[in-house]
Amino acid sequence: MKEIAYSPGWKWTGLIGGVLLVGLLMVVSVSVGIMRIPFDVVIDSFTNFNGSNQHLIIQTTRVPRTLIAVMTGGSLAIAGAMMQALTRNPLASPATLGVNAGASLFIVIGVSFWGMTGISSLVSLGFVGAAIASFAVYFLGSAGRGGLTPIKLTLAGSAIWALFSSLTQGLLIMNEKGLEELLFWLTGSVEGRSLELAMPVFPFMVAGFILAFLLSRAVNILMMGDDVAVGLGVKTGFIKLMGSVVIVLLAGGAVAVAGPIVFVGLVVPHMVRWAVGTDHRWVFPYCLVYGAAMLLVADISGRLIMNQQEIPVGVMTALIGTPFFIYLAMRNGGERA
Repeated sequence: MKEIAYSPGWKWTGLIGGVLLVGLLMVVSVSVGIMRIPFDVVIDSFTNFNGSNQHLIIQTTRVPRTLIAVMTGGSLAIAGAMMQALTRNPLASPATLGVNAGASLFIVIGVSFWGMTGISSLVSLGFVGAAIASFAVYFLGSAGRGGLTPIKLTLAGSAIWALFSSLTQGLLIMNEKGLEELLFWLTGSVEGRSLELAMPVFPFMVAGFILAFLLSRAVNILMMGDDVAVGLGVKTGFIKLMGSVVIVLLAGGAVAVAGPIVFVGLVVPHMVRWAVGTDHRWVFPYCLVYGAAMLLVADISGRLIMNQQEIPVGVMTALIGTPFFIYLAMRNGGERA
């Protein structure tokens, strides 16, 4: 996919414009829903909270889901960009390489066998599952002749995703008591999540953001090839390890809070690179902003499409991302975009 040769001034304009867009979408997200609430009541809930039903809906339901959508969208987009850079695979994302499935499986195991409900326990399980899935995919993709290749990595990710997803579904069938709640969570949703649920995860996400930005220059060099990177003094093993930590922090945290939301980590990095090129000093900030924007748009759309019923945001992102994934898979045999 060809990139537009924007000057730094245009890149800053696009980034600032994205921040303003996210701000506007946050206002819309807080203002719309199944229950129609006048905008002046929305404003009044922040300036003169009185505990009324409408004020409670805004403060305890819409504000948390908006903040969670922002953090989750940005996390998944940066995780996807990091995975595509480290693997040099344009089809890599937390969903396609099984990271989401690994986090989901371990969370379902914790709920099904040990009755875990505390957010700290679920977050820990999400991180462990994401890390194990990442290691398994990398190990399988590196085995055999030729070492790690994009095609082998994609096949390994598909295999791990299928295995972990099947195990997850089997556990859900066994755990009929929590089946309905877990199935709703597994579709990927920011509805019904409280700030008390999300706040313990946000520090891990912020740490992932900061670490990704600190690694951006080294990731640029790593993209030129391991031999070139070593010649320029980059410790490739360490950078890949730290990049994997970023993926686990962001993807694992996102799944723990919102479930396995798909395609944000695939679509947004490609759109961003088309706009600003392959310099990850720009790619990561853009992914943070426009990943948040994409998830907000998906969440808002899911509230408005059907009358008196919401579509989970994971379904909406799948509808948006599936055609894009098919396009990437078919385009020149999946060559690097």
